[in-house]
Amino acid sequence: MSNNKLILSCALTGAATTRAHCPYIPYTPKELAQEAKRAEDAGASIVHIHAREDDGRPSWRLEVFQEIHQEVRKLCPNIIINYSTGAIGLPKEDRIRHVLALKPDMAAFNMGSMNYAIYSKKDKKFHWSAVFANPFDEMQYFVTQMNEAGTVPEMECFDTGHIHNAEPLKEMGLINEKAVYSLVMGVLGGIPATPENLINQIKQVPQGKNWQAIIISRKQWQLAAIAAVMGGNFRVGLEDNFYLPNGEMAKSNGECVEAGVQLAKMLGREIATINETREMLKIPLRD
Repeated sequence: MSNNKLILSCALTGAATTRAHCPYIPYTPKELAQEAKRAEDAGASIVHIHAREDDGRPSWRLEVFQEIHQEVRKLCPNIIINYSTGAIGLPKEDRIRHVLALKPDMAAFNMGSMNYAIYSKKDKKFHWSAVFANPFDEMQYFVTQMNEAGTVPEMECFDTGHIHNAEPLKEMGLINEKAVYSLVMGVLGGIPATPENLINQIKQVPQGKNWQAIIISRKQWQLAAIAAVMGGNFRVGLEDNFYLPNGEMAKSNGECVEAGVQLAKMLGREIATINETREMLKIPLRD
């Protein structure tokens, strides 16, 4: 993608963090739509969305996703919507129901199982720990459902093996040419967020395929710069990192995107518009 403009994605809210961690995290459908609009105005082409109940709890209720979809489309009729399907302890049918119903442009497709934890060095204990299970039979199920919905899989790869898990699914004809590789780094249980690891992950992506770096933690900006100079794309937003490059907490997803745009331009990369992104990723507007 070295000759293409840089595609900026924005992850608006996530599922684990709350306003106790960052007071600017959106919860309600209207708040998510407002944050999507701020992200779009700042330069994002794609918004990645988890659903929340109004009190901030993660939600998988179809009615909530429907309201989110309606509110986002009111303010952002052209933006590329990318819904999460990642959950722990939830039946696979519940994780994909909203994709089948709403047929979004994209959806996160988790590419393998892993330990997933939050550990405090200060307290020397795990504040949260679980197994994020994505066995191959369920992966086949998820990508088949996405294909039926006409939704492009955003392949979230938390380690090197996850990148290569795409190969048998490609041979089975389940992963098409539109699928995007997301190199997720910085989650405990997955690959650590280091420059060396990112460079190695980039080398694992098949030649000519679209990819983006998703860096969890304040290391985001350093590694986003590497992704940009190596011809790829990157994601920002309050799901991944609350802090701007100067160390201040971002007050909106729009501020995160603004910082990403500034970084990319400093490194000689132009930002793709939504229409350009749709053309690059071959995702026509359907809504």
